[in-house]
Amino acid sequence: MKVAVIMGSKSDLPVMEEATVLLKQFGIETELRVLSAHRCPDEVAAFAKGAADNGISAIIAGAGMAAHLPGVIAAYTTLPVIGVPVNASSLGGIDALFSIVQMPPGIPVATTGIGKAGAKNAALLAVEMLAIAEPSFRQKLSSYRAAQKETVLASDKEVRNT
Repeated sequence: MKVAVIMGSKSDLPVMEEATVLLKQFGIETELRVLSAHRCPDEVAAFAKGAADNGISAIIAGAGMAAHLPGVIAAYTTLPVIGVPVNASSLGGIDALFSIVQMPPGIPVATTGIGKAGAKNAALLAVEMLAIAEPSFRQKLSSYRAAQKETVLASDKEVRNT
């Protein structure tokens, strides 16, 4: 199983690589690309149309400002698309969030929070989707969540003992 992580500009890489790092921790192959819905729409369409045939199971698409990339990709594929709003403007990513989350009915795009936290959650959402067909990912998700719990409880213990 493979998840594509697409961004509209190379400047989005510090945000979007958070998704690839997390996916690799789960043993999921990634395909990382820079494709712009506005500057190379034909290439975006070709990528999206061929994604399933190229072994991709889900697509995470990050974009800032007008943030059309996730929606354009979703228009050309039936694979699940998860949009990550990137803070790329003076509006702090709110513009990207609204552009992604307000898809018209019929072509959904799952949308996460803005920035690095959103990219991480997009990766986790993709893992949850893949776990439907690959049960081993369920165990990995349980282990991941247990580790998060232990980190919080260790912090709690440390804070209480100061």
